[in-house]
Order: sequence, then C-alpha cells, then structure tokens
Amino acid sequence: MIEIIKQYGLAYLCWDGYNVSGTAMTLWLLVLSCGMGFCLALPLAIARNARSRIIRFPVWLFTFIFRGTPLYVQLLLIYSGLYQLNFVHQHVLLNDFFRQAINCTVLSFLLNTGAYTTEIFAGAIRETSHGEVDAALAMGMSRFTMYRRIIIPSALRRALPVYSNEVILMLHATTLAFTATVPDLLKVANDAYSATYDPFDAFTLAALLYLCISFALIFGFRRAERRFLAYLQP
Repeated sequence: MIEIIKQYGLAYLCWDGYNVSGTAMTLWLLVLSCGMGFCLALPLAIARNARSRIIRFPVWLFTFIFRGTPLYVQLLLIYSGLYQLNFVHQHVLLNDFFRQAINCTVLSFLLNTGAYTTEIFAGAIRETSHGEVDAALAMGMSRFTMYRRIIIPSALRRALPVYSNEVILMLHATTLAFTATVPDLLKVANDAYSATYDPFDAFTLAALLYLCISFALIFGFRRAERRFLAYLQP
C-alpha cells in the first residue's frame, strides 16, 4: 500500500502543470461546490418563501429539476452536452469555461447541492417561530432587517444538522468527478489499480481517506451544533 502511495500518486498527481493531491482535489471540489452552493441557496431560499408566486415558481422549478434528476446525468449534460451548442463555441468566455473539466464539474456540483440546500434553508425559514417574527415587528424592524438579524441566523442554526448531512453526501458525490477526467481521489486510486492490478490496496486506501474526511466533517459539525444549538437543549 505504501508503494502505491509513493509510486502512483494517492499522494500527488501531475495535472495541467501542477502537482495536485487526489485528496486535495476532492477537498477542493467539496469546498468550492458547497461554498458556492451555500451562497446560491441563501437568496433562493428567501425567494422560495416569497409571497408572490412569480418569484416562488422559478425557484421551485430549479430545485425540482436538480433534485429530480441524477447528479451523474447533470454532470454529463454540462460537461459533454453544453459544449456541443453553437452559441457556446461562438462565445469566447463560454468556450473557455466549458472546455475545462474542472469548471464543468464544479458547476454541476454547485447547482445540485444548491438545489438541495435551498430546500433545506427554505424549510428552516418557514419553521421560524411566529413569536420571533412578532417580536421583530413589534420593535419596528423592517422586513430586510428582520431577515438579516432574526430569521436567517435562527434558520441557519436550526438547519445545521440537516445541512451537515448534505455536505457529507456531497463529499460522496465528488467521486463522480472521475467520469469528467478530474483527478480526484477516486481517479488516482483507479490509476493506481490500473498500474498495479491490486484493487484491494488501491481502493481500500481511498475508502479510508474518504472515511477520515467524513469523520472530520462530522466532528466539526457536531461541535458547531453543540455551540449554536445549545439554546434548544432541555
């Protein structure tokens, strides 16, 4: 197993002129997709609870499409399908963007996790205590101030346990980057298997690394839950 690490790059892999660790690439995909998905989901969650159906419907349609289709299909459509469209080839920026496998992979991941996170946050916003809202209105807060100081902080705290599950699932979903030739942890493990014909060592080590990352994420989220949800404890 140690020879596999040294020789075939579960530690390092040369890709596009850079030495990139397979584990580091997996973590980078996770951070980018979850970070940008979070930023996308927060305003969409507010729009999902808007009074106007004109505002709610596009958000509902977005979450319905990306939650109702497999992530693998979405990745194939973005990585292979969009690049075949004429207007993508004719636009310099779009052409440069969709030529890069890493860009297509991150885009598909962030849209998928953004859809799930939108529904998580939207549900948490809907479950905000009426007493908190009434108190904010009684103090003369505007709707913007009420969302900024009362509703969003409270909803994010209560959504933390469910959101932690989404992050773990997103970590597992990063294995699909392998199909877009992105050198994540699974692709490097598969390269090691192809070179050594020793699947047990290559994939066992990959599984252990995924397990370690999952444990670190779970530990971090549990610490955050104990801190930010302490007021809900009996």
